[in-house]
Formats: sequence, structure tokens, C-alpha cells
Amino acid sequence: MTEVEAVAQVAQELERGSNLSIVNLVNRIIEHAHSVLASDIHIDPQQEAVRVRFRIDGVLQEAHTLPKATNLEVISRIKILAGLRTDEHQAAQDGRFRYVAPDNNMIDVRVSIAPTYHGENAVLRLLSDNSAEFTLTSLGFSEDNQKKIEHSIRKPHGMILVTGPTGSGKTTTLYTILKILNVPEVSIVTIEDPVEYAIDGIEQIPVNDRTNLTFALGLRSILRQDPNIIMVGEIRDKQTAGLAVNTALTGHLILSTLHTNDAATTLPRLLDLGVEPYLIASTVNVVIGQRLVRKICPDCKSSYKPTKAELNSIKHLLPKNFGTKGKLYRGTGCESCNDSGYKGRIGIHEVLLVEKQIRDAILSKSSTNVLREIAEKQGVKTMIQDGLEKAAAGITTIAEVLRTMYE
Repeated sequence: MTEVEAVAQVAQELERGSNLSIVNLVNRIIEHAHSVLASDIHIDPQQEAVRVRFRIDGVLQEAHTLPKATNLEVISRIKILAGLRTDEHQAAQDGRFRYVAPDNNMIDVRVSIAPTYHGENAVLRLLSDNSAEFTLTSLGFSEDNQKKIEHSIRKPHGMILVTGPTGSGKTTTLYTILKILNVPEVSIVTIEDPVEYAIDGIEQIPVNDRTNLTFALGLRSILRQDPNIIMVGEIRDKQTAGLAVNTALTGHLILSTLHTNDAATTLPRLLDLGVEPYLIASTVNVVIGQRLVRKICPDCKSSYKPTKAELNSIKHLLPKNFGTKGKLYRGTGCESCNDSGYKGRIGIHEVLLVEKQIRDAILSKSSTNVLREIAEKQGVKTMIQDGLEKAAAGITTIAEVLRTMYE
């Protein structure tokens, strides 16, 4: 019996009045999502049914259809697990719980519930305790980019910034860097919203709006904890930006994230947040821009020779050694990848070291375009170039790189 059939059977039992089926139904949905490596579960009530979708490799896919009558009980069960109010149906609620999967893997589940036209919905974010498995290599950083990052994080003070849209793996990159820096000789403190992965040997503080523990106020209190290295989950406002920069000036290494399109845009963004140019130039060590692209499924991977039109449209971006006789790769679709041709994700990156020419441009408040030109002259590989090199190497496809960069 497949997972889809098992969930459908439990849903039918529930319709027949079984008391235990609702617990089994929710468990089955979570376990199915975990087994296919889904990052999110969307439970959305429709007019006549309940749609359940999984986000797999960044793309939402239909997973199950449940009877409309089960929606209230499914949402109530999730509320109980997350410690939320079961008698509140007109307000959004957020919570979390831990679930032990059949493979004994501990899953941290973040829950968001909101009232909709057809009833309450639920979005569950699944976070497995697998951060220890990541390395800069497994995240997709090239050897050259790894050297730049390792050089920057060994400095005793300054700022390491990771930038990209929501869901681009910024926090995972920061955790991987923290793991490298996590030695007994240093004190590392983080403030996060929320704490996604627990790391032994690091003090991790969750943001709490109810107690007014914001990034800015948390950063102030962290300074009284005698840290060497501080991770601020996100720089969202002028107050947090100013505090982070000034903390870096006082001899601390600061790691944080920003929401910008690429590495070069990050520096003008700090100007927009009210940080003085000389402070940016003297504190920022490196900016890492990134996206996540789907990897070609290894079980159905096949090569093909691209057409001249396809090559001509991208030849200026492909590696010089690709040549006109080069092959590209794609997945034909199989049971292992649910006929998508993709399985798993990897990062595409650009790593901008803030050195003399960049610092001079920041001090003169140069535009993003000027900063990009300087970066290109310094040999910085853009995200799309990194992605197309991975496509040429058979890791992903050109279509996936372009979709990720321009969607």
C-alpha cells in the first residue's frame, strides 16, 4: 500500500466514525511528507474537499485530497500538538512541536494556522535535525568561493552577510559556518526567529514578540554575555543594522542575513538602512549571495546535445571549456523523483570580498551597477554563471537555473 492509499484509507475510517483515525491521519501525513523530503505541508480547505500539498525541492506538489468534514478535526489535532487554542477560530496562531518519525529522526514542526473563507488552514514547516551533515562543499560552494569564505570567517571581527530571497538557504549557510567556527576557545551566541536547528556548544536565543525580545533588544543583551561570535538571524530595520555594525566595530564577528537580490545590492541596502558608508566599508568582510536550484535526479539522468539556438542564447555565460560539442543533462522522470526529473537541491552562489576597490566605491556611495562592475573585474563569479557551470557539469539544468533566477 502506498502512502497516498494509506492516508486515503485512514480518512475513510474517520468518515465512518473511528475515534483514533484523526491521530493516525495527521501522523500519516507528516510521515509521508518526511519520507519524500518535503520542507512544508499545506493543508487548505476548499469548497468540497481539503487539499494537502507538499513543498518538495522548493515546488508545491499535490499530495492528498481529504473529505471536507475532516478539516476541523485535522486542524484541532494540529493545534493540540502545537499547544494552541482549540477554541479560537477567527485569529491566526503560530506554534511548534516535535515529532519522532518511524526512522527515529526528530522532526521540529513549525505551525502556522489562519482563518480562510472555507475554514482554517494550516502550514507546517518540517525541520529535521540534520544540520550537522552540511559542509560548504555539500551546499554547492566552489573551491574558490570556499577559500574566500574561510579566509573571511577567520578574521576576529567584522561582518559576514548572506543574502537572498526567502527559502534560499541563507540560515543553513550560516549554521554551516557556525559549525566551522564552533570550538571550545570561543563563545558563540545567536538570536534567531525561530531557532531552526539546535547546535551543541552554542547559546541560541529565540526572538519572542510577546516579551518584546526583538533582534535589536536581543543583540543588546547578548553583548553582556561576553561573546566572541554573534549570529543575528536577520537585519530587518535601522536599529538592528546600526547595532550589528557597531558591534562588529567593537571586536566581534557578526553573522547575519539580508533580503536582497544579489551580493552587490547588499551594500547599498545597508546605506538605505541608515548605516554610514565608512562603517560599512570598515566592518563588512564578505557578502554571500545565493539561490537554491533543483538537482537532476541521478536515477533518470540522461545527456543530450543542445541545439545551436540554445547554445547561442547562453554561450556567453557558459564555462569557456564547454565548447560547441559539449553535452547537457536532464532528468527524464522516474518513480524515484515522482516524474519531475529532479531530486534534491543545491546552492548557486556569488561571494563578494569587500576589499580596497569595493571599500572606496562604498565610501563614495557608488551605485549597485558600479559595485557589480568592480566585482566582475575582481573575478567574482555571478550566481547565474555558477548555476550554468553546474548545469554544464550535469548537476542541474539550464532551465532550472533560469527559472530560479528570473521567476
